[in-house]
Amino acid sequence: MSRAFKETYADIKIASPLKRLGAFVYDLMLVAALLMVSTGVLMTINGGEALDTSPYFAVYQSALFIIVYLFLSFFWMRNGQTLGMLAWRLRVQTSEGYRLNFTQSLIRYIVGIISLSAFGAGFLWMFINKQKMTWHDLASGTHVVELPKNARILE
Repeated sequence: MSRAFKETYADIKIASPLKRLGAFVYDLMLVAALLMVSTGVLMTINGGEALDTSPYFAVYQSALFIIVYLFLSFFWMRNGQTLGMLAWRLRVQTSEGYRLNFTQSLIRYIVGIISLSAFGAGFLWMFINKQKMTWHDLASGTHVVELPKNARILE
């Protein structure tokens, strides 16, 4: 069951590709930092040895996959905004205007990885789609919207 946002706005519009790109780059830097810190912690647990030659390499990759998912889904489910989206006044919400649930966040994350893996074709789809939706928007039933300038950002 999806929860409604505390505040709704009458003048919400679909986010522009340029703003989405800005938020993506911002979040990419945060995720890179998170991965570096996580790798340091996991290397410490592994006795300081490199993890790429470890018999636990699959566990390491799985841990990083889960860590990034938990980081992004926390923000998507909490208030619909990652830190990058917050900076650009963007919000991800369901087609009905609600917060994402666990399943929608998971679908959005996995299809987002597929979108990137396909040389960004899933992201470029927003230039073909009339509603400016990417593959992960379509698969998860979500939209990225731009909040008005007078919007109260943190809920």
